[in-house]
Amino acid sequence: MICSTVLSSPLVAMADTTSDKKTSGVAAKHRPMKEKQKEKTASNVPSMLGATSPTDAVEDEKVEVHGHTHDLGDGDTGRAFGGGLMTPTDAPKSVSAVTRDYIAKQNPALNPMQLIALLPGANVSDTDPLGMTGGNMSVRGLTDSQMGFTLEGFPINDIGNFAIYPQEIVDAENLKTVRLAQGSADLDSPHISASGGVVDMYMIDPKKKMGGHVDMTYGSYNATRGFARFDTGYIGNTNMRAYFSYSQGRQDHWRGPGYENKKHGEMKIVNDWGDGNRVSLAVVGNNLQNNAYPSINMASWEKFGIGVDNQTNGANAVGTTSASGDKPAVSNTVYNRYYSNTSAGSNYYKLRSNPFTNIYASMPSTFKLTDHLILTETPYFWYGYGNGGGGYYQDLSKMSYAGAPNNQMQGYLNGVPNSGSNVLYNPSLTQTYRPGATTKLTWTAGPNRLMVGYWFEYSKQRQTAPYSAISPDGSPMNTWGDSDNVVLQNGETAQYRNTLTQTQVHTPFIGDSLSLLHNTLTIDAGLKYSIVKRDGTNYLPLATRYVSTNYYQALPTAAVRYKIDKHNQVFVSVSTNYRMPQNYSLYDSGSYSKAGYSTKASPGQQPEISISEEAGWRYQDDLISSSITYFHYNFTNRLFTQTSVNEAGQYWTTNINGGGEHSDGVDAEIGTRPIYHLRPYVSFEYLHAVTDSNLPVSGRNLAGATVSDYVRTKGKIAPQAPGYQVGFGIDYDDGPRFFGFDLKYVAKQYSTFMNDEHIPDYVRMNIHMGYRLPKMGIFKSPTIRLNLQNISNQRYLGWINSPQVMAHRNTGIFGQSVGGNAPTYRIASPFAAIATMSSDF
Repeated sequence: MICSTVLSSPLVAMADTTSDKKTSGVAAKHRPMKEKQKEKTASNVPSMLGATSPTDAVEDEKVEVHGHTHDLGDGDTGRAFGGGLMTPTDAPKSVSAVTRDYIAKQNPALNPMQLIALLPGANVSDTDPLGMTGGNMSVRGLTDSQMGFTLEGFPINDIGNFAIYPQEIVDAENLKTVRLAQGSADLDSPHISASGGVVDMYMIDPKKKMGGHVDMTYGSYNATRGFARFDTGYIGNTNMRAYFSYSQGRQDHWRGPGYENKKHGEMKIVNDWGDGNRVSLAVVGNNLQNNAYPSINMASWEKFGIGVDNQTNGANAVGTTSASGDKPAVSNTVYNRYYSNTSAGSNYYKLRSNPFTNIYASMPSTFKLTDHLILTETPYFWYGYGNGGGGYYQDLSKMSYAGAPNNQMQGYLNGVPNSGSNVLYNPSLTQTYRPGATTKLTWTAGPNRLMVGYWFEYSKQRQTAPYSAISPDGSPMNTWGDSDNVVLQNGETAQYRNTLTQTQVHTPFIGDSLSLLHNTLTIDAGLKYSIVKRDGTNYLPLATRYVSTNYYQALPTAAVRYKIDKHNQVFVSVSTNYRMPQNYSLYDSGSYSKAGYSTKASPGQQPEISISEEAGWRYQDDLISSSITYFHYNFTNRLFTQTSVNEAGQYWTTNINGGGEHSDGVDAEIGTRPIYHLRPYVSFEYLHAVTDSNLPVSGRNLAGATVSDYVRTKGKIAPQAPGYQVGFGIDYDDGPRFFGFDLKYVAKQYSTFMNDEHIPDYVRMNIHMGYRLPKMGIFKSPTIRLNLQNISNQRYLGWINSPQVMAHRNTGIFGQSVGGNAPTYRIASPFAAIATMSSDF
């Protein structure tokens, strides 16, 4: 048991629960021993040097354990600050987190991204009530692909484009905490895409006694979900314990046709022994079948709103557009419910499936080699296979093939040549193998802690986009898209892309932490040197077959934290972070014309670099926890996708470095422990993010000719960077009854660098309520709860899917009149009522 270092306030209302009693059935060797309370040394003072491994996170969490441990079921203590939306920390940088007290009361199907929506700077949007179609977020104006995500210490961003798929990661019932570091990655963070901070997720440990947890959920849009976890307790006379869990959920689309179906399994094994030795194994498996929601432009949103369902394939069907001059194309905002073998049929909803299977495995382990030397090892393996479905209307006698007469070639289906236009299934297939390991040694001598480590990873990512046949009813012959393909007359499979990317990462790091003045002053300094080698092979004809890039980046970091007294502390930190160019920038791909491929390679792109500076103050006592942080970012070589048009009027895209950006802002949060059973929480962010460069554009002038210029984006507000955000949550919990309300306000966000289009501000509100029943047989904590999401049923655009330089025609610096490109958006999820019955056993 960890002893508290602070006294409980008389204002703190404690739940009427009792601590677990020891039973004769538990071997004495497994009974927790009371530890001697000792002064913190350099070995356990939190720092920014290494805090990614699950065992690193333990030390920072110890400060929040007070008095007896209470368990209201499902890990809810009823005591955490702000209802579980805040944890005390001594980290010398900005860090926020949610814990079981908050997670256990939410819709159990929510993904980790949805769970941190109230934290400072977290601008989170989802597209469905259960989070099965993923979601997006930005933090301090930086998107999720600019952030690093870890689970149990290993990276889970896509190694190619750094996207994150939150619906695949972990079940909320097994999630202990989600920690958001808004400003910077830790020195040992295993990422090549963390220019904007990190999100670290940690799973609960197996219970020491046999038991488990079950829940059943039903809600709006025929949402159903079940979850069961079995904890073995200590196995025999060993120190080993484990749990195994499985969940399955399904829901219909809330707008338009389609559904989601998710199967998910997890296991975790832990073996602790001696003084600080630990080996654990976490495995996550996920299989998801869902239909996508379309991204839309502003003109389509203004005309069709959330969409017109049951629309026949007429003028308003998705896939048919009406555009004139500089006006963007307008189409329905849901996919077609009915199929026809026309151009509109390519947007039939069954062709917009997203099947994916992935397996994560990690073995974070810690070995105390001596009293002063600790080895931490986190080997991992990441496997994924699946696609993002799509439809394509094409004349099979004129399949695109570079180098053929007119760059076209005859296509065959099932060995038979076809002519005339047909709808084809055209998914984007990805298969990833990603093994790696992070190793570090930590040596402590008095007030000094030295850490040296190495991160290595070698991944292979095969990405294809074959064309394949569909059934008479319009559904794919094979949803995975890896059979029934169109074969060209030369024997090759027709492909939109066809690449193999091999990425090697070598990152040594070293850091030192010095604790002075009886641990009131902590000074950190560190350096990691990232070496990334990418070897690409492009199998498309007339494309550069082999391409190799090497990136070398030194990333220094430093921080100082000073404890003014036992309640007040201040900190200052500076760090350098980076994001590699995405792998698709290495390749030509798409359709082929005289002007080349529609997506052009840009292997010369440089990494995006950010320098983050923070200065903050915290106040923490037994009742209140609060913090306020000023931050400043300076970006160079911003990675940006540019859309251009050639003389033939054909649009093409490429990736460029879009100059610089800087931002200034303030994050703040405050939360309390129970005051008459109430635990309020408030977060706030002010952000001023500004583009520092004029950006290049290419498009049509008023005469229809193709022109290029630079437009005056310097000094404009950066896209996806709301000026203000406010989060509020309040939790009431008296033991049997609990109730909560939360609110998030997000100010308007520009969707272009020219600030000529934006999405309005919005307020989203949620409610949860429930009742804990008395013990029933084997069920220790039967609970009924209701979650009401988006209670005002706000209909709004929640995410900017593809920012553009400008949405409308502008005159460039050199006098050229250049047409714009329409940004696209995603519609946020509606009101939903989700009821859940759950219990530990």
